[in-house]
Amino acid sequence: MPTDVLACDGCGQSASPEHIARRLLRLEWATRYRPVHIGALLLGSVSPFAEEEFLYRGRFQGEAGRLLEAVGVSTPGKSPETVLSEFQRSGFFLTHVLECPLETSEVLSASCPSLLAERVSQVLTRIRRSLKPKRVVLISDSLAPLAARLSSAELGCPVILDHGKPFGLDSCDFSEAALHLRQALGLATAGV
Repeated sequence: MPTDVLACDGCGQSASPEHIARRLLRLEWATRYRPVHIGALLLGSVSPFAEEEFLYRGRFQGEAGRLLEAVGVSTPGKSPETVLSEFQRSGFFLTHVLECPLETSEVLSASCPSLLAERVSQVLTRIRRSLKPKRVVLISDSLAPLAARLSSAELGCPVILDHGKPFGLDSCDFSEAALHLRQALGLATAGV
């Protein structure tokens, strides 16, 4: 039996059969709601570990709930399919530099910055060749070290930042970041 472990094409981590199976399932969920024409590609740093927080799983907790709130998509009284269809019709698509979650918080704090930096070239290629959005919006504070590199890349669209840094939807100042994001995207801010 071969002892070489392949790297996952979505995150660069070691890819066990279980890891690949989880990645394919998440890709299937996301692909259902990918807009034909992406108006705003919302780019986070690392896909959440908990399935409930993965937007396209349809449970809207954690990261997913914050993101929907930030872009003004309400969830009460709606089926997951309705919510995700509304997000899709608005031209939004969420992806992450590391498309797979990291296994432990130890790994996240220790090696996440280097993993993110290693993946940028692949992400830029995917944005240019496959996703082709009208704009890219950085939504994670941990992308701050990469903001200049992402902004200066020839993506064929602008990279939207919050005064030169990502919109920190994962920060402790979520409300302010969400307000700035809605303003940058030209979304209504009343009632929020």
